[in-house]
Amino acid sequence: MDPIFYTVRSINGDYASLVSDDGREHSITMFLLPEGATLGSRLKLESFQWELIS
Repeated sequence: MDPIFYTVRSINGDYASLVSDDGREHSITMFLLPEGATLGSRLKLESFQWELIS
């Protein structure tokens, strides 16, 4: 599985709205994201593991 890169577009309570580099939108609970993820954070999803990259 190739990595997918996302940017946190908004945070609404316990949920984050993400957008991938190719424009796909994704909503996910903050609980599943790495600690420190905030508005504008760059994330990598690879093999069902999230990584905060900036």
